[in-house]
Amino acid sequence: MLSKKKLYKKVKIIAEIGVNHNGKISIAKKLIKIAKNCGADYAKFQLYNASDLVTEKAKKAKYQTDNLGSKISQIEMLKKYQLSITEMKKLFKFCKKIGIKFVVSVFDEKSLNELKNFKVDFIKLPSSEITNYFLLKKLGGLSKIPVIFSTGMAKNLEIRKAYQILRSKVKLIIPMYCVSSYPTSISEIKINNILNLKKKYKYVGLSDHSLSSEAAILSVCYGAKVIEKHLTYDNEAKGPDHLASLNPLKFKEFVNSIRNTEQLLSKNKKYNRLELQNSKFVRKFLVAKEEIKKGDRFTEKNLTCKRSGGGISPFLFNKLKNKFSKRNYIKDQVIKI
Repeated sequence: MLSKKKLYKKVKIIAEIGVNHNGKISIAKKLIKIAKNCGADYAKFQLYNASDLVTEKAKKAKYQTDNLGSKISQIEMLKKYQLSITEMKKLFKFCKKIGIKFVVSVFDEKSLNELKNFKVDFIKLPSSEITNYFLLKKLGGLSKIPVIFSTGMAKNLEIRKAYQILRSKVKLIIPMYCVSSYPTSISEIKINNILNLKKKYKYVGLSDHSLSSEAAILSVCYGAKVIEKHLTYDNEAKGPDHLASLNPLKFKEFVNSIRNTEQLLSKNKKYNRLELQNSKFVRKFLVAKEEIKKGDRFTEKNLTCKRSGGGISPFLFNKLKNKFSKRNYIKDQVIKI
């Protein structure tokens, strides 16, 4: 189960497989393997019942028509990519077998009921369902399972209402800043919205539909704890989301950029092993500027600092100044106390 404590250990990266399996469980398993190999924490699918999701006459969004043409209707498209609950169970077991967490977005009440057969860390509510009062009420009645919800297309009032409904029993709720265009251009992203969400709701995330890493990197810097990105096996594949997804190579680079950002944000400043090794060779230490005899006073005339491989810090010069040398030194010899 996703907890507040786990959120602070590392950013959670979700590989959104969505419907990029093209309705085939073999491709779904292939994408799960890719997500695992790329370093994602979760492989995510979409759990829905097409007849409960859309009417017979509902039209497709422009990006869906651009990618699939106009002949197939929205409900036909959704049925084509819908996986059965039996197939979802197989994918759940496959994720467990290879060592990656399984999670889904739920789009309707029936799907939520079916999800009770799975042990998941959290439930994802997609942007399209943020005003689905009936689904929100059912989600809000689940006291133990955290809910993550995307805020694409949503107004501040809608986000607040969704949060309030969920808050009745859900202990951990994470709004995800999202721009619902596929793919999202950089000019459409207003990353300060991450800060606005964080001020109001504490825990935040990013559902990123852009094809770059900048938005996610900045979101992590601003405190995002969950990052979601679409994953495909091939950008040229036929389907509504392949063009708005990262291929395996790009997704691996994306994950690495998030992990590198976490390292850069680490608060502890300690000398690492290489720094300590290098300091002996590139730092300067106190040495004899000229010959010094036993009983001579240390002064600026006979002491200087040079790279010498170790010794006394030049910062300690004033403690030695005007004290008597207890031994003889030749030029460039390291001063010892």
